[in-house]
Amino acid sequence: MSSLISDDEIHHEVDLIWLEDVTELDYVRQSLDRLPTRRGKPAYHRDGRLVGYAQLGPQAKPSRSSGTFRRRVFWLLPHDRDTAPEGLYATGAPAEAVDPTTLVPGSKGRKTDRSEKPTQAADT
Repeated sequence: MSSLISDDEIHHEVDLIWLEDVTELDYVRQSLDRLPTRRGKPAYHRDGRLVGYAQLGPQAKPSRSSGTFRRRVFWLLPHDRDTAPEGLYATGAPAEAVDPTTLVPGSKGRKTDRSEKPTQAADT
């Protein structure tokens, strides 16, 4: 979950690569995945689609035990708001979701009114 990602876990990020125009997305899900390289498009093994990923600088060290790097990936599931606007997340957002416009390398981003899309009060 994004709330479990700390800035010190992602401080070696040098770039975020977006595979889609994130200005069109209210939120993206983010997670830290163990990947074999610092850079390049990672393999994607979830339902849904890969929206973006982080690239690490040369100072990032691999895990001693696995030889992998912890990198952020950004993704969406088939039932997320962009494809099911009236579905489960018509309002609110998944725990691991953040507004993509708040994301920069080395910072975990945050939820906003845009990502949460609160219910609108009825006009009186």
